[in-house]
Amino acid sequence: MRIVVLSGGIGGARFLAGVRAYARTAGADVTAVVNVGDDVILHGLRICPDLDSVMYTLGGGADPERGWGRAGETWTVSGELAAYGAEPTWFGLGDRDVATHLVRTTMLSAGYPLSAVTEALATRWQPGVRLLPATDDRLETHAVVTVPEAERADDGAAQRAIHFQEWWIRHRGALPTHRFVFVGADAAKPAPGVLDALAGADLVLLAPSNPVVSIAPILAVAELRDALVSGPAPVVGVSPIIDGAPVRGMADRCLAVLEVPCTAAGVAGLYGARADGGILDGWLVDETDAQSAVPGVTVRPAPLWMTDEAATVAMVRAAVELATDGGRSA
Repeated sequence: MRIVVLSGGIGGARFLAGVRAYARTAGADVTAVVNVGDDVILHGLRICPDLDSVMYTLGGGADPERGWGRAGETWTVSGELAAYGAEPTWFGLGDRDVATHLVRTTMLSAGYPLSAVTEALATRWQPGVRLLPATDDRLETHAVVTVPEAERADDGAAQRAIHFQEWWIRHRGALPTHRFVFVGADAAKPAPGVLDALAGADLVLLAPSNPVVSIAPILAVAELRDALVSGPAPVVGVSPIIDGAPVRGMADRCLAVLEVPCTAAGVAGLYGARADGGILDGWLVDETDAQSAVPGVTVRPAPLWMTDEAATVAMVRAAVELATDGGRSA
């Protein structure tokens, strides 16, 4: 079996650990297509939070307490930058993490595409799955917000677009927000290997990642979305919402911007049924949301708390069974 997982964020990284464990017992190959909408350049360094979260988590280097960044991290560089007053001060760079960004930025500056750089970085971490950025091209998630009056530019504009990282880390998503924009998506092409992976997949899984800022940027790459919709494999999503609340993160705030209910059914409706031009064949929800109904999509309940690897493997197994029994044949 060949499994493709669309993933972003810490929840997606943890889900991929379960997919990898399942694949080892099932003799399956796994390709992760990872969000790059969070990517940002700070202090001259290209930072890829979602790719790094997957790489560190699967490679055994992630901090288990914070859930992001490197284990055993130190913060000397960030302290020195703050002492110089170097902006932005709201984004912390760990010393070990800086090394990754330095290598990535050096390779990108030498002309290597992000997909090749990611492959090179993964040789150290040996994640056990193939890691592919959704695109090698620029694709950034920005939030269009109302600017506090004291911070408005000379033109007095009440609205402006800020990078998602600033929206979330600096402002904690608290600014009045009008919409999210995927800058560069109209010109972005799928990274090498993505279309081949989707064409050859027996099953496509949507990780329980933030649907608005982790999965939607991937789907904003038109050729990638088209290949997903028209591909031969069943597409099964795993709900990131349990009993009306996000498993982690700020999916509720992001969904509110889109005026989508923060429910398992609300997220599935955002993705849509493949029969109606959306992407879903099946939708796995938590047992507390067993009554969820999504027109055109087979819905099945299962325990969705990723308390440990065994629980996550059980989730993956339930998704595979849903694809086999309720969606297109896997």
